Amino acid sequence: MNQKTLSIGDYAVFLIYFIIVAGYGFWVYKRKHNADATSKDYFLAEGSLTWWAIGASLIASNISAEQFIGTSGSAFKMGLAISTYEWMAAITLVIVAVFFIPVYLRNKIFTMPQFLHERYNGTVAMIMAIFWLLLYIVVNLMSILYLGALAISGISGLDINFCIIALAAFSVIITLGGMKVIGYTDVIQVAVLILGGLMASYLALTLLSEKEGTHGLLNGFAILKKEAPDHFHMIFKKDNPNYMDLPGLTVLIGGMWITNLNYWGCNQYITQRALGANLKTARGGILFAAFLKLLMPVIVVLPGIAAYLLYQKGMFHQEMMSHSGVTDPNKAYPALLNLLPTGLKGLSFAALTAAIVASLAGKANSIATIFTLDIYKKAINPEATDKKLVSLGKWSVVVAMVLGILLSFLIGEKLMGEGKQGFQYIQEYTGFVSPGIFAMFILGFFWKKATSNAALFATIGGFIFSCFFKLCPRFIDLSFLSPYGFSKLALQDDKVTQLYEIPFLDRMGFVFVLCVVGMYIISKIENARGVVPNGLVVDTSMFKTSRAFTAGALIVTGIVVALYSIFW
Repeated sequence: MNQKTLSIGDYAVFLIYFIIVAGYGFWVYKRKHNADATSKDYFLAEGSLTWWAIGASLIASNISAEQFIGTSGSAFKMGLAISTYEWMAAITLVIVAVFFIPVYLRNKIFTMPQFLHERYNGTVAMIMAIFWLLLYIVVNLMSILYLGALAISGISGLDINFCIIALAAFSVIITLGGMKVIGYTDVIQVAVLILGGLMASYLALTLLSEKEGTHGLLNGFAILKKEAPDHFHMIFKKDNPNYMDLPGLTVLIGGMWITNLNYWGCNQYITQRALGANLKTARGGILFAAFLKLLMPVIVVLPGIAAYLLYQKGMFHQEMMSHSGVTDPNKAYPALLNLLPTGLKGLSFAALTAAIVASLAGKANSIATIFTLDIYKKAINPEATDKKLVSLGKWSVVVAMVLGILLSFLIGEKLMGEGKQGFQYIQEYTGFVSPGIFAMFILGFFWKKATSNAALFATIGGFIFSCFFKLCPRFIDLSFLSPYGFSKLALQDDKVTQLYEIPFLDRMGFVFVLCVVGMYIISKIENARGVVPNGLVVDTSMFKTSRAFTAGALIVTGIVVALYSIFW
């Protein structure tokens, strides 16, 4: 078993990666930077990104430590089913490209709070801008930093706190160049992370086949399916121990849609890549990202399943133990990479770093965009010049990253250590606000009668409902719901001995329905009183697609249907 160290050769490979990314980023900055650039040019790279840069940047920003470490850890525990987040996202991206992006571009929407301000009012926009800042820093930025540092520490043997600071510093360097630098360097990041990820999968399958006295990737995959059949089901039954995380058909017809549509369609961090382009370019980039999404389980899920079987065969026991002796799924991917030979280990190390840095840079840029354009310019200094806004945006990046570092130091291990699934942590706590956000976005798009007070209800009420459904099983006996797989209380001597919460994906579905119903009722009452909401420019011609896009969308959908049919 290789030690948790990097050789001189590994560091040399990583240094080459660092020089290429930093050098290319500096070249892009010098070539495309304009001293008189507007704030929109800096934050959105308006009109500068090609379809392939948009698609690559979408994936590079999405695929980070939460996938390489979190998703692989969840695959170790529950198997292929965690791929639903990737494969359903591919179809979601098609929907976003067809129905969401045209609305944003036609109405010249550049940030999500701007959409809420124009569609509803400034109060809703300001509340959500603050919500998003807190969510991005407390949940996303902190989790990416901690999980990323955990992985890099597990591979290199470096102190985890040093890794947190180093990742943050590298990300700040990339982010300060603006969206142009982020977008174009993400093309390199995606190439590196895909190559490194495929290498980890190759290693895992080859190792499995060699342990059984055979050779080849296909033999390794056959062994994996044969000896870990419980890890190759996409839809869980109610008796599955992982049902709470992925409750049956909810991944196809329930809360998974809310998770994905909110993330890919109503999220500044993601949509920002496409908002500076024309419709054809934006749609092309998003479709390219959908195809890349289909590949992601090969890179981030398959290694986790392989690590599980290798663990069952006696490997990784020491590497995967937490400080308290608990098996930690988050250490599955680093344990696997430690088996790579010199050079290849450095490349995989670079791939992991690329994924983390790209995601951190994208997140920090979105934080700076929302704070600068939607809070500072609107509420603090409406007369601020573009030069002032760009300068403030850069300082916002630094401040946000420092806060992320501090949160990682203080609560990272408590929330995502000791055998907990980091990926599920991110999904669940983002889900406290996403149902309400998605409700007011979808009604804001397609129902002109939705009012600002109704949106305010979804914003605040959605969060309150989420907290209620999260906490109510602790105080209310919901055992009567157990036949439906929602919640169960086991009582012994009048004391609770076992508690199952409502699965968070189901919880999101309940909250979304309540928010939509509440918005409908409030809007109807206000409409009757003569309240006329602000409307957006929406017509059916906006949703027409080219033949090439339609063909690509059908191919993506067909592949997803085939995958679910095979691995049901």
